[in-house]
Amino acid sequence: MSAVHEQFYIGGGWRNPASAATITVVSPNTEEVLGSVPDGTASDIDAAVASARAAFDDPTGWSKWAPARRADAMERLADALDKRAPQMVEAVSSQNGMPVAISEKLEAVFPQLLLRYYAGLLRQESFEETRPGLLGGSTLVTHEPIGVVGAIVPWNFPQALAAFKYAPGLAAGCTLVIKPSPETVFDSYVLAEAIEEAAIPAGVINIVPGGREAGAHLVAHPNVDKIAFTGSTAAGRDIAEVCGRLLRPVTLELGGKSAAIILDDADLDLVRIGEQLFGATLLNNGQTCYIGTRILAPRSRYQEVVDMFTGLAASLQVGDSLDPKTQIGPLASASQRDRVESYIANGRSSGARITVGGGRPQGLDSGWFVEPTVFADVDNRSTIAQEEIFGPVLSLIPYSGDDEAIRIANDSAYGLGGSVWTSDHDRGVEVARRVASGTIGINNYLPDPTAPFGGVKSSGLGRELGPEALSAYLVAKSIYL
Repeated sequence: MSAVHEQFYIGGGWRNPASAATITVVSPNTEEVLGSVPDGTASDIDAAVASARAAFDDPTGWSKWAPARRADAMERLADALDKRAPQMVEAVSSQNGMPVAISEKLEAVFPQLLLRYYAGLLRQESFEETRPGLLGGSTLVTHEPIGVVGAIVPWNFPQALAAFKYAPGLAAGCTLVIKPSPETVFDSYVLAEAIEEAAIPAGVINIVPGGREAGAHLVAHPNVDKIAFTGSTAAGRDIAEVCGRLLRPVTLELGGKSAAIILDDADLDLVRIGEQLFGATLLNNGQTCYIGTRILAPRSRYQEVVDMFTGLAASLQVGDSLDPKTQIGPLASASQRDRVESYIANGRSSGARITVGGGRPQGLDSGWFVEPTVFADVDNRSTIAQEEIFGPVLSLIPYSGDDEAIRIANDSAYGLGGSVWTSDHDRGVEVARRVASGTIGINNYLPDPTAPFGGVKSSGLGRELGPEALSAYLVAKSIYL
């Protein structure tokens, strides 16, 4: 995909930017320029927030619509996105290196799934109840939309993670300003076109791509009522500090360094579990916050586990993200490749043993590619085991007994995802219960729209998905009768 856009989607239409600054989009496959979009400034954010505020405060507007009417509009938006699925796949994969085989299943599908899920919840939700009191009266408890939401979206799953925010936000009756990451901007224009077709009222969703300065201005804006952010833990801490001072609600989905615990009774046949194992450990070129990049292997089967992951990584087809056969595409940017390669160098110097990968793939002379890399004999205290690499790099760590596996899994600053691999379901659930993580899978890892998603410790605050996400965009109010 190549494109040049010159305006922002604000107030239900296309608005000229406040400055001539642009974001240049470069292909991670070829390193060629794909196009450009305006670079949002504080003035552009001001315009978007003013539009969202006016839409929210409209006494006959979105926030006051009957739930069923909002649900109808959300379903229209899902239908409009369905029509644009091929455009969305190309837009995302051409920008961030996500293999199209993955973007077809996630970026082109998950937003619609969430819109329809929350529309369904809307049709069942009354948003108020009357409770008998203990002091002789009763209380009418209402749940009202929180207001204007600033949604800051990362580049790794730009449309799915945007929908994590706007789908429950729209259902609640909120209006939004979405700030896409500068690495993935073209897809936000596809979303804007769908919003127009769906006749979502002016100002309900506004989109301003921009960098850190635009994001910081949005976070601190006096007319924003809530921030929803997905990104790095470092940026999340800065946002939390600002929101804390402002007493502003915030949802933070941050980094991870999850553990995939291979129990001693696990089925290690890649024919049967290869697809699930790939999704839980290497999805989207390793550029996924929740994947289990620390592989905990029992000493009794350690070499077997090393051989299995070495074989898995060696078998993956590395190539252009727009090729349907590609399983590992390029990293999203040159700086991201530099970051991943610096961690690989650190792992080598720490004494860990590379069993496969470790370099750049042969025959791919342009593009930001890194070979899928497996480190064996990794100490859980080492840098590559403790810090989020965000690339196709796995660290295999030996353990003796379930208790030690759980201790190692929990010896991390993070707690977002994880998985347990076993032939004994009940045993797997018991191990999973003891892992300090907001989410964890048994013989798989696949976040479900109906279940809360989020982390503990340095992996974030609050939850997305499920009815819990809808609650996060509502404020409870008690009217004593």
